[in-house]
Amino acid sequence: MALKITLNHGLVGEKPTTRKNIEALGLRKIGHSVVKKDNDATRGMILKVRHLVTVEEVAGE
Repeated sequence: MALKITLNHGLVGEKPTTRKNIEALGLRKIGHSVVKKDNDATRGMILKVRHLVTVEEVAGE
């Protein structure tokens, strides 16, 4: 199973750790989406930035 993660909000005013999590997920600008493997590390990063992203389950990888 894989997760499609989309950045919905900008990073202005966010803490540096939040910005690093978004960068580590591979997201760059609003509307950008990436597909990541569904594992504990990815889920942890998503949990920290859940107010900025939307997550969908997709088949693949």
